[in-house]
Amino acid sequence: MEKEMFETLIGKDEIETRIGELAAKIDYDYNGEEVVVVPVLKGGMIFACSLMLELKSTPVVVDYIDVSSYGNNTSSMGEVIPNKWLKDSVNGKNVLIVDDIIDSGRTLDYIKNRIISEERPKSIKLCTLLNKPSRREFDIEPDYVGFDIEDVFVAGYGLDYKGYQRNNPSVVKVKQFKGN
Repeated sequence: MEKEMFETLIGKDEIETRIGELAAKIDYDYNGEEVVVVPVLKGGMIFACSLMLELKSTPVVVDYIDVSSYGNNTSSMGEVIPNKWLKDSVNGKNVLIVDDIIDSGRTLDYIKNRIISEERPKSIKLCTLLNKPSRREFDIEPDYVGFDIEDVFVAGYGLDYKGYQRNNPSVVKVKQFKGN
């Protein structure tokens, strides 16, 4: 029988400190201008909420996008399927897309290009908690990165493993081993 084991990769305190640093940089960059924060559901939800709570001088409006690229797999299916798109127009507005992880870049490349082509925002930036540059297949780079990580499967802080671990306050590496 195969059992899963989780090993802490990034602890809760380290995540909270980094989110504060990212929020300070975002506040500085937007200089008091309003921004539409667009969390990518479901994984980006916890990170986006934590980030917004730390913003001190940036007026925030929130909208959501829900897309599927993994399904129930641990690797991308190779196609992005939109489940829920923006409710309101972001035409002429500053947009900050917030996601849990950039892996191949397929999902955020799709989202960013669709928003640009359909909405014509004033600006569009990407913020991710985790970045796996070694896995990048698309020419997309985040503007704000919490942590660069190695090519391992992770869960926690919004990321799930088989539907679980999203509420883990740390980011954990998923390790598998055979045993009883």
